[in-house]
Amino acid sequence: MLETKNVEIYYGKVMVVRGLSLTVEEGQIRAILGANGAGKSTTLKTIMGYLDDQPEKGSIWFKGERIDGMQTEHIVRLGIAYVPEGREVFPELTLKENLMMGAYTRRDRGIDQDLDRVFSYFPVLKERVKQQAGTLSGGEQQMLAIARALMSRPSLMILDEPSLGLSPLLVSEIFRIIRSINEDGTTILLVEQNARKALSVAHHAFIMETGRIVLEGPPEKLMEDEDVQEFYLGMNTETSVKGYQRYKRKKRWR
Repeated sequence: MLETKNVEIYYGKVMVVRGLSLTVEEGQIRAILGANGAGKSTTLKTIMGYLDDQPEKGSIWFKGERIDGMQTEHIVRLGIAYVPEGREVFPELTLKENLMMGAYTRRDRGIDQDLDRVFSYFPVLKERVKQQAGTLSGGEQQMLAIARALMSRPSLMILDEPSLGLSPLLVSEIFRIIRSINEDGTTILLVEQNARKALSVAHHAFIMETGRIVLEGPPEKLMEDEDVQEFYLGMNTETSVKGYQRYKRKKRWR
């Protein structure tokens, strides 16, 4: 569905994304993991046409159409929705007005149906339709940002750090909903620092360091990698999956 081919992105004279090539398969959740400054958010903003400069090198394709250099509104009309880091709801508009802004590019008659759909994912939002978005809690604003993106009826939804600043309970709820949205047919590209949560829902993940993809694969494969365990899952070698398996084998033969 989405493919970046050897993309290079500069901030001034500094290259922040180096030869980035990744694919997002239709129907899947794909995650990009990495530390702050790895180039994850820059990658998403470039896909969405948010940055003034086009990629210095490479190309971006969506459903067979080249989109690098397109204006953001055209990219949205093609079927990509973006949930930015920090939510960025319209604080002075009501919750329902924010949702209707998500449907701004649409001219069909299915908007009311999609309102019902997003309220089925986020029942708490239905209780606050007339409330100003700026008065919502952080978790409710994150739900609203995802719901607003869904109102454009995207085939691909891009999420940047959806768990940022949320309590563990809300993080679990957000990821449960992300999985449900995907199961209902929306493809998802996810950037997330909470590697454990991202890997729990993703079909495939990319590890990004200093602007490059250094490792990729299905979650179960990545979770067996000792570097991923230590640097992204907070496990040291002694308590890693491999270490535990070796320990069990040794104990069995004593």
